[in-house]
Amino acid sequence: MKLDVIKLDGKKAGSVDLGDEIFGLEPRADILHRVVRWQRNKAQAGTHKVKTRSETSYARQKIYRQKGTGGARHGDRNAPIFRKGGVYKGPTPRSHAHKLPKKFRKLGLRHALSSKAATGDLVILDAATAKEPKAGILAKKVRELGWRRALIIDGAEVDQNFALAASNLPDVDVLPSMGANVYDILRSDTLVITKAGVEALEARLK
Repeated sequence: MKLDVIKLDGKKAGSVDLGDEIFGLEPRADILHRVVRWQRNKAQAGTHKVKTRSETSYARQKIYRQKGTGGARHGDRNAPIFRKGGVYKGPTPRSHAHKLPKKFRKLGLRHALSSKAATGDLVILDAATAKEPKAGILAKKVRELGWRRALIIDGAEVDQNFALAASNLPDVDVLPSMGANVYDILRSDTLVITKAGVEALEARLK
């Protein structure tokens, strides 16, 4: 697959050959779904917590005698059936993460990149650099290029000025190549990869 390379001012800067084993696959929704689900479950905090009957603040004595009241038999007011009593089998802090093989995660990233290439939402950028960290200048260039909800993937390191300028733009995210992931790629409307990013991704996924 061959795509044109552009600069931030919109001018062409040659072309680049993209490997079909990474950018030319037929996207499979089931693979993408499994990887996104693994990502989101791993990111979930899991700090949900309720009080059991041993943790509520009522007294522990029996509320009334066992027999002769005409009512049901009860112990203390910490029982789940009472208001402000403990919760029975409620959520407790835990990890929601589950295992997914590394080879499958790489496969999911290949399919995510291929899906953007297949829909024409993939842009190859010559370099993501800025002379000064000015958000207004970058916003103007992004607007002129017509990028919406853009994810920019650079090489091993991101230019500091460019990252600072993009940090104030709500519709622009910048990641190094090692931070590229399926969820962020699918969430973006425009996927922008620098030439250095292409080389790093191909080295990572081959």
